[in-house]
Amino acid sequence: MGSSPPSSTLRVCFFGTYRANYVRNQVIIHGLRAQGVTVYECHATLWHSVADRVEQAGGGWRRPRFWGRVLRAYWQLFRAHNRTPAYDVLLVGYPGQFDVYLGRLLSWWRRKPMALDILMSLHLIAEERGLTQQSPLTGRLIFWLEKVGLHLPDLLIADTPEYQAYYCEKYGLAPGRFHLVPLGVDDRLYQPRPGITPPGNEFRIIYYGTFIPLHGVETMLRAAALLQDQPRIQFHFYGDGQERPAAEQLAQALNLTNVHFQGWIDKETLPDEIARAHLCLGVFGTTKQSRCTIQNKIWEGMMMQRPVITGDAATIRQELGHRQHVYLVERANPQALADGILELANNPALCRQMVANAYERVQANTIAATGRVTRQALESLLS
Repeated sequence: MGSSPPSSTLRVCFFGTYRANYVRNQVIIHGLRAQGVTVYECHATLWHSVADRVEQAGGGWRRPRFWGRVLRAYWQLFRAHNRTPAYDVLLVGYPGQFDVYLGRLLSWWRRKPMALDILMSLHLIAEERGLTQQSPLTGRLIFWLEKVGLHLPDLLIADTPEYQAYYCEKYGLAPGRFHLVPLGVDDRLYQPRPGITPPGNEFRIIYYGTFIPLHGVETMLRAAALLQDQPRIQFHFYGDGQERPAAEQLAQALNLTNVHFQGWIDKETLPDEIARAHLCLGVFGTTKQSRCTIQNKIWEGMMMQRPVITGDAATIRQELGHRQHVYLVERANPQALADGILELANNPALCRQMVANAYERVQANTIAATGRVTRQALESLLS
């Protein structure tokens, strides 16, 4: 799953209040190390959870206690950076749009270049979760902090051309400042499990995630309603989040006997549940963010050798073929989703062919492959 690590050693300071266990950060850190890069992790905890971020963005940031947290976290980062050995590049992990202010000062102090893995726009996330409407002042603050912050790094890393174009248009950034690093998959955890097979008495469909608008959970539930006359087709929802209460209310209102809400399970157990599924659900929302990236769950299902059905978008079609790697349907269209599920449930040969093609394709998104592209991006700063 990758060539031998290069002999020369690139030294990277992976910096910030980034989400330490988030897939993207783990893949970048371990991917760089797989390519022979020395990675010093310079991290401080500022945020306790995604819910904590939402709470602070919703108005909690006005409280003195929050600013005490910020000062403590950045003081810890400053001290951690002082203890970090000599490095070649400072790489700010996701989300790091606010960390680049301190990162820029510290990288200048060391006379080293700084890169930022943007991944997702914090302002766009705030827009899509209704936070900017709830608090226009917060929205303006996030916008300007992100806009100025994105002009500070020497290199910006995005995962798709669509997200790069979005940043360039929104914040007046030059395309030449970007390097694309596709979203990787943690293939240490997500691997085929031939010893676990789906049940034979049902066609088991799995969704897992945080129930956010871009996932289009309502579309999934309304598709389930259209398939109630197919009792062997059963939907299993794992996770929690913003829209779960509304999703459960809708399922009750539609009397969905083929939908089961399972709650959170730990990430080590999740691959076993994916292995027990016949089909993985991707995303079906129509938000800007849902169309700008190919979400983790799509690559993970492909790596687990399970067929994936997801919403159509130009971003996906640039990387994956319909009925070749994944099955694509019109977004926010329950009937299209129901029809696609029914075809896959009745066409095992198509599922097998998609799985074989997808598994071959996803090898370009392993930890080692992602690390190789990231190393190339960072070395471009030193040439």
